[in-house]
Amino acid sequence: MNYRSFKLAQVIASTVFTAIVLFSTIAQSAQQLAEAKPADVPGIVTAKPADGLFVELPDGRFMVPYSDAVPGTDIKFEMVPIPGGKFLMGSPDDEEDRREDEGPQVELTVAPFWMGKHEVTWGEYRYFMRLDQAFKQFKHDKVRPVNDTNRIDAIAAPSSLYDPSFTFDAGKGNNQPAATPTQFAAKQYTKLVSLLLGEFYRLPTESEWEYACRAGTTTRFYFGDDAEQLEFHAWYALNSDDERHTVGELPANPWGLHDMYGNVSEWVLDSYNEEGYADLAKVKDLQGDFYRKSEDAYPRVLRGGSWELEVEDCRSASRMPSDDEGWKIQDPNFPKSPWWYTDSPATGVGFRIIRPLDAPADREAKESFWQADSVEVAEDVAQRLEHEGKGALGVVDPTLPKVIDGGGK
Repeated sequence: MNYRSFKLAQVIASTVFTAIVLFSTIAQSAQQLAEAKPADVPGIVTAKPADGLFVELPDGRFMVPYSDAVPGTDIKFEMVPIPGGKFLMGSPDDEEDRREDEGPQVELTVAPFWMGKHEVTWGEYRYFMRLDQAFKQFKHDKVRPVNDTNRIDAIAAPSSLYDPSFTFDAGKGNNQPAATPTQFAAKQYTKLVSLLLGEFYRLPTESEWEYACRAGTTTRFYFGDDAEQLEFHAWYALNSDDERHTVGELPANPWGLHDMYGNVSEWVLDSYNEEGYADLAKVKDLQGDFYRKSEDAYPRVLRGGSWELEVEDCRSASRMPSDDEGWKIQDPNFPKSPWWYTDSPATGVGFRIIRPLDAPADREAKESFWQADSVEVAEDVAQRLEHEGKGALGVVDPTLPKVIDGGGK
């Protein structure tokens, strides 16, 4: 039977499934929110929640779900708390559809963090896209100039799309996941949100992503081993109708995260190693915030599968390497865009953000999560910005939305 014929069954199954998750329910009541005393940071309360998703901290505070918005706009996103713990990353030798790059399994210790309840949507990402013209206007009007003293607070806004029809063909609704951004663009988006809101956001590491996806499970999927159930939890090749879907339509995993499989594959920070985790297996006390760095532009890792990929690509342990050259064949520019892809399967490439409980204290450390770690990408960005007028550099702080609304004044 197809997905639509099981719509009612899906709702019932979702209700039963939610009853057995590690946390009691996803939603917090208005009364609970009123009783919980807020701390200095979003997502932290001092009174134990009566129900809902929460993580108790050693100091007696509690991590809870929260939503935030870009200042001066109605663009909101939701974050859910992920508890710390240990887990085995990768798949066992006998897992069906297992690939060699998923092993050997390695144990990691993951610190608590918040993760986007949904993948970043077009509604959120379009704000980032609009900064291209806004920053160009600032430069023309000599408003908020970028100089040596404030350059650290600048981001490289993406250039206008070369071929919008390619990017939007599989969906452009505000509540559909944004697609075709490069890893560099996704990292710059996390810097934008961080500087606007004053909290530290970044892409997840590969281990953080898998840990959150598994949500305490060890099976092929967080719902078990039965691939026939995937259509009730993911938009993939079998049921997507060749399009990206509104985020959150299907049931969440046990830790409240939607669309961890399918819809769009999600960027993580790591570079890709086709030999899997053999090198990591030699490291003692491996921490979840560790990630493989590389000066090579590709391949980098994407997780979760997408609307155009198959079952084997939508398992908790599955990995997909990027191909910057193959995914930019139709890009006529030189150098090719450091912000956008122009070829499949990049129509199924997106991302979600996380916020660690303990942010790096050092600004340089934060920048390492936001900037290009490839010399090639950094040079391409500089070439496009400085010599071709593609994309734009601009300073970001909490006043930016008001300045844009005021026409740069």
